[in-house]
Amino acid sequence: MPDPQVTVNGRPRPLTGVPAHTNALDFVRGLGLTGAKEGCAEGECGACAVLVLRPAPDAGSRWTAVNACLVPAVALDGQEVVTAEGLGSPEHLHPVQEELAVRGGSQCGYCTPGFVCSMAADYYRPGRGDGLDVHAVSGNLCRCTGYRPIRDAAEALAAPSADDALARRQDRPAPPPATTRADAFARPADLAEALDLLRQHPDATVVAGATDLGVEANLRGRRPAYVVAVDRLPELREVSTGEPITIGAGLTLTEVEAALGGAVPLLDEVWPQFASPLIRNGATIGGNLATASPIGDLPPALLALDAGVVLASLDGDREVPLAEFFTGYRQTVMEPGELVRAVRVPRPLAGLTAFQKIAKRRYDDISSVAVGIALDVVDGTVVRARIGLGGVAATPVRALATEAVLEGRPWTSGTVEAAAEVMRGEGTPIDDQRASAAYRSAMLGNALRRLWAETASPEGVAG
Repeated sequence: MPDPQVTVNGRPRPLTGVPAHTNALDFVRGLGLTGAKEGCAEGECGACAVLVLRPAPDAGSRWTAVNACLVPAVALDGQEVVTAEGLGSPEHLHPVQEELAVRGGSQCGYCTPGFVCSMAADYYRPGRGDGLDVHAVSGNLCRCTGYRPIRDAAEALAAPSADDALARRQDRPAPPPATTRADAFARPADLAEALDLLRQHPDATVVAGATDLGVEANLRGRRPAYVVAVDRLPELREVSTGEPITIGAGLTLTEVEAALGGAVPLLDEVWPQFASPLIRNGATIGGNLATASPIGDLPPALLALDAGVVLASLDGDREVPLAEFFTGYRQTVMEPGELVRAVRVPRPLAGLTAFQKIAKRRYDDISSVAVGIALDVVDGTVVRARIGLGGVAATPVRALATEAVLEGRPWTSGTVEAAAEVMRGEGTPIDDQRASAAYRSAMLGNALRRLWAETASPEGVAG
């Protein structure tokens, strides 16, 4: 097995001896590439953004922006990385750098390299045309320049030139997954090897995008005894939109969104509100469930969809309803040696769905309350109701009492009001820095009223 290494700005860099807890940001800064900065150390500010070459959904590859502060450096074994320094130089600025400079898009400059990398990822997006999607930088924060000149720079960018080397690189496949063995870190070749490693190392931490472990390592000093990376396992990267809909646990949320292609409308409401593009380019659906956070955005929606979780071990697969998956704060039914292989969503999907996230910021924020709603309304009557809640208990929960009030009753404002009052009492909300218990309860009550206001026809039937 070759020694681990990563290509940074076209130059191979050895990863031998790099500890599993060393993130990619510290690694590249240690190489003297100090454009990327540590701002928040939890993937919220984007100052650490770099580009990683990833497989494209159809063919070729795609430059993808990620938070370097969260990714273990050894997880980049065999891959290609470009930092802001690799995009251009003071003598030969990259078009993104040029536009930011001439339009006043940088003052102190601390956040600028991160903006450059996020903008460059969208700059190289196939089929983009002129101008960038401003949401590409929704995970990058700037506290002195102001966003207008940054937006002006994004909108001024034309398509890459024909001789752009990074654009041409996307015509060829990304490097295949590397089977890695490093200091307390392993990337197995397949699922069987991963499960065998988990049996050998019962104290191992399983990571995919490391968006949760990265925060723990940076802010709380967590040092896992052993890390098993499962993000590139082929068995965890399959998607089927048949019956049932099956989503591989190792796919990033960005990849899931592209692969589903709108097949699950409720999830289409979740994606834009889930953290930022930088996080969605790393976070996986399996990791989001396995961490068992009570404030994760996906569980409420998946609970409303009656999803099941496929758990794999050396003894075989078993499927657990998501409603039975969480057992306590940051606890699940997973046994030692198991990992999440896939999520399954049964068909047919409910006809009336909604995802509501209440947070202090519209984007790139942790929810105070999250609500997933899926109703089947037939001839004006609610025949089936599923409601998932986040942020109001030690685990994501179903609003069982509210569901019971809705089912079998006409979908009218009177039913909505009755159910809304019941929903106020669901869960066990607490006071914390994001919201008070009273506020959370009030937001639960308003969730159904909001759905009614947004979707009901004048006759009181879902439209």
